[in-house]
Amino acid sequence: MKRVPVTIKDIARQLGISISTVSRALRDMPEIHPDTRKAVIRLAEELDYQPNQLAKNLVKSRTKTIGVIFPNLSYHYFSAMLNNLEEAVMQAGYSVLVAQTNESYVRETISIQNLLRSQVEGLVLSLSRDTADFEHVERLVRKGVPIVLVDRTADIASVSKVTVDNRAAAFKATEHLIGQGCQRIGFLAGPPQLSLSQERVDGYLAAAAQYNAVAGNQYIRHCDYTNENTILQTLALMSLPYPPDGIVAISDRIAYPALYAIQQKGLSIPKDVAVVSFNNEPVSAYVSPTLSSINQPITEMATETVRLLLRQIEAPEVLPFETKVFDTQLIIRESSLRNRLDY
Repeated sequence: MKRVPVTIKDIARQLGISISTVSRALRDMPEIHPDTRKAVIRLAEELDYQPNQLAKNLVKSRTKTIGVIFPNLSYHYFSAMLNNLEEAVMQAGYSVLVAQTNESYVRETISIQNLLRSQVEGLVLSLSRDTADFEHVERLVRKGVPIVLVDRTADIASVSKVTVDNRAAAFKATEHLIGQGCQRIGFLAGPPQLSLSQERVDGYLAAAAQYNAVAGNQYIRHCDYTNENTILQTLALMSLPYPPDGIVAISDRIAYPALYAIQQKGLSIPKDVAVVSFNNEPVSAYVSPTLSSINQPITEMATETVRLLLRQIEAPEVLPFETKVFDTQLIIRESSLRNRLDY
């Protein structure tokens, strides 16, 4: 007697849930409760459920497309990274599908599923501001989905990562401010769950400790990347009994509203407060005062990201996974320049 194939309708009937819920659970959609997902997968295995063969064939087909998920393409850093990624990808004969999370963990998980349904062969991901749980990335690793984390990474095994030496860069920025005569150094950090932010805080603290500058918890303010919040955090710093005379900002997007807030208090930059930032956006050379900033090698980072991802796609047997860490360069401009001889 010919065996009748098990369908998702059979699984749904036995579990007393809808067919659409079973379908979403089998596709590992984020909105399905973990207990429901486990029950569906367990029963599917017991019943030897096999997905539609046509769908399986589609999954195995080559699309020569990779997915890129960035926090926000209005940030110059990520738009420049995307431009360089796309160029490197096109040279390798691939194309790109892009999604942005707007700094949302929920949108990040949904974007991953949407791109996988579009049959991308691999993913480039920079984590959102709100991402504190990395199970969705670890799940991709367990499934063997090629993925590279770039810039905003996480401590996840068996994942290739491309970043800069954030600790050394922040040390360099803080050391520069101290060399310009700053004695109390503030730090406008990003959300505490971002490893990139914590690494830069660590570098700042190490430099302050080495040179006996005043720094620490009361001089650290975590920003959420919005102008309004950054202005509030900057004003809080400048309202301390002994406010900082130097500030390191985690990014130029944080530094711009910080400059505004400092000037609104009637303070002079860099005479009263010297400022150094990260990313070296083009507008940094045109704001007033011009902004000292850490330059990151975006082109080289994008090229390396594509190389690591295509290696996973085209030669998955080649291991181990790699973490590529690039050096940075401090571009000194007016915002931190108290000693003109150092310019």
